[in-house]
Amino acid sequence: MNTYLRIPLHFDPEQLEADTARSLSAEWTIHFNAMDFEGEWTVLSLRSASGSVNDISSHPGVVFRDTPLMAACTYFKSVINSLLCEKEAVRILRLGPGSRILPHRDRGTCYAQGVFRLHIPLRTGPGVSFIVDGHELAMQPGECWYADFDKTHSVDNEGAEDRIHLVVDCVRNEWSDVLFAEAGYDFTEENKGPDKETLSRMIEELSHMNTETAQELIENLRKKLHA
Repeated sequence: MNTYLRIPLHFDPEQLEADTARSLSAEWTIHFNAMDFEGEWTVLSLRSASGSVNDISSHPGVVFRDTPLMAACTYFKSVINSLLCEKEAVRILRLGPGSRILPHRDRGTCYAQGVFRLHIPLRTGPGVSFIVDGHELAMQPGECWYADFDKTHSVDNEGAEDRIHLVVDCVRNEWSDVLFAEAGYDFTEENKGPDKETLSRMIEELSHMNTETAQELIENLRKKLHA
């Protein structure tokens, strides 16, 4: 099943917590998707298109730069550098107590489309419920998770503490294929191929990314579309 995977990577929760505590003094930005949440959902950027910690958009297809916060959070930086693929937006997302992210979809964040989003929990608790396509993901600090966020997903934080995740947008490559295979990704399912409507949507999403990898994926998808 390719809806979600626990990736075979693990990071030191204590060192993650140290950088999380360091980041709390920064100026957090309210998430721009105001219709998609209730309560408090705020963001900091470790990598952004402008290099600003308050530039929290994903900006597909542009060059991303480390923000000053990345330099200050040395363990976060080592975690990011351990991912041997191209990184786009890298953000810290904080969902306050009693807050919820409403059911929604993030287009273009499916592994089969060439771009994937990883979640590394920094702080969480028993009151947090993370649902993707009807499946609840029990994420713990230090773990690394992939989910197909092109599918409907939501988060409820009914606990008394913040839920904070490190979220990394990555571009698929041979290294990630090996990693996903170890995690149990079903490439046979992927190779069955999506329908023509989905293929067209994938091409449209990739067309916004001005990278060599995206262009190669577009060419391959167009061949499938017209096969």
